[in-house]
Amino acid sequence: MKRLTLYRFLAVLLTATIIFASCKKEQSNVRLNPKLSTTQVLNVKSDSATVVGFVVASGDGFSERGVCYATQTGPTTSDSKTIFSDPVTKATFAVKLSGLAYATKYYARAYAISANATIYGDEVTFTTSPVVPTLTTAVITLITGNSATGGGNVTVGGGADVTARGICFGKNHNPSVTATKTSNGTGTGAFVSLLTGLKGNTVYYVRAYATNSAGTGYGPEATFTTLVDLPVVTTTAATAITKVSAVSGGEVTYDGGGTLTARGLAWSTTANPTIDGTVVLDSGTGISVFISNLTGLVLNTTYHVRAYATNSAGTAYGADISFTTLADITKLWIVGDYNGWDNSDNAKYIISTATSSGAAEGYVNLTTGSIKLATDHSWDNTHTFGDNGSGGLTNPGNNITVATTGYYLIKANLGTMTYSLTLTKWGVIGDASPNGWNDETALTYNPALAVWTGGMPLTVAAMKFRANHSWDYNYGSDLADGTLSAGGANIPVSLAADYAITLDLSHPNAYTYSMNRWGVIGDATADTWSSDQNMTWDATNKVFTVTLDLVVGAIKFRANDAWDLNLGGDINALTSGGANISVTAAGNYTITLDPWGLKATVTKN
Repeated sequence: MKRLTLYRFLAVLLTATIIFASCKKEQSNVRLNPKLSTTQVLNVKSDSATVVGFVVASGDGFSERGVCYATQTGPTTSDSKTIFSDPVTKATFAVKLSGLAYATKYYARAYAISANATIYGDEVTFTTSPVVPTLTTAVITLITGNSATGGGNVTVGGGADVTARGICFGKNHNPSVTATKTSNGTGTGAFVSLLTGLKGNTVYYVRAYATNSAGTGYGPEATFTTLVDLPVVTTTAATAITKVSAVSGGEVTYDGGGTLTARGLAWSTTANPTIDGTVVLDSGTGISVFISNLTGLVLNTTYHVRAYATNSAGTAYGADISFTTLADITKLWIVGDYNGWDNSDNAKYIISTATSSGAAEGYVNLTTGSIKLATDHSWDNTHTFGDNGSGGLTNPGNNITVATTGYYLIKANLGTMTYSLTLTKWGVIGDASPNGWNDETALTYNPALAVWTGGMPLTVAAMKFRANHSWDYNYGSDLADGTLSAGGANIPVSLAADYAITLDLSHPNAYTYSMNRWGVIGDATADTWSSDQNMTWDATNKVFTVTLDLVVGAIKFRANDAWDLNLGGDINALTSGGANISVTAAGNYTITLDPWGLKATVTKN
């Protein structure tokens, strides 16, 4: 029994050994199928790219491996291909594809050829980069002393949008877009460029350019030479102006690339004088400043001057500058009993204007007695004028009688040898004034200030200044700006209130006025510093007044609800912009202001 069991065991072991040996022999004869992968694309340029392949599993040995490519999907070795020629040292291999077209999409696959078949990796795509545009440079035409016409033609866009094109130019070879250039649109095709700001008689180099995302391409270089240009000259403002002469001139800053043959100053009584008229020829011919003296001019006349410079291209001019010669102004000092016959600069005077034809006028407050007129302070007979006995002027003449003390309008004309003295009393007239247009509301002459003053209520309307109840003597303001002119426009009043009015006729031919509303402001008042407490005119006491409840604090006087004119400091000697006026006790106060005498009162009731 035991022997039978042993035989059975040996039989099973032998069978297992045979089966195991058979399985081992079959396993040693199996190979995996070859497999290839295309892993990545590197270094894509306008004409090349590198494609990487990877052998995942190899069977029979490969006789060739590489990358095939085409512009359509599914490239094979029948299309373009690049063979990997380096020694095979590892499963990865990289192949550079060259000679590609720019800005083109390609399809590529790694491949490997064995004795049995050709296998391919996964398909990859890439697009080559664009190149700079290709273009030509046009021939330069229409050449002048400071401009020319050129252009170019963008024949190939380079596979990207042309975003800029034009001409670059300069005085050195191969100018680029970092130098001076024109801008002439976008895209491919021909374009025209205007070159400006050139210098005369100068060699320039030009190249057409076009720019896309790849960079800037240039056309062939062209060259041209500008013609001689006109000079550049500036005109000097006139100085040292007298009745019959002046000084001007100019500066030549550029000769136009040619030789200057003349320069100087053209002048006339009409605008833009030329060398066909009157000129002052300068002796110099170079680039520099020159001075021209104008003589023999007519007094009180407007002249126009232009500097000029001439070369072979022609004559160029500077800007037209005008000036007016001095008028024959007559200034007559008024000397007499009113000032103790003080014939000095302390005396009052009358004066003519540029348009008054020698007629001088002015206002002087005279005392009863007499006066004479003098053109200087010498008292010699030539420069002293008095009455000729018939109401006219003569040298030295008799004293001119002043019958009554008062404010006189004095007129005199040494050309006609006439004079007049008119006693005047001034006031305000108009529908804004208390008497309307019927008559003046009188002002009072203040000899200390040499002005006419007065306070009065005005309504929203208009007014003027008038004397002697006659329109022969009236002043208005064409600009309503504080200046006066004889017979001028009505002066508007835009706010009804009590006004302090000042009329200043003490500066000959420069007459002025002011109209001010006055108020009290400060933290001692109910409205603190935010708004004024308006004052009214007290015609009896000739002051502005207001009664207010005040608290401890400070106040100031302010005109026209603005800080342009304000008074403070010592109430017996107020000053413009002076310090705040203290209120030391609360209570009801009466406040007065004399805006001309610069005095105030602050009285607790």
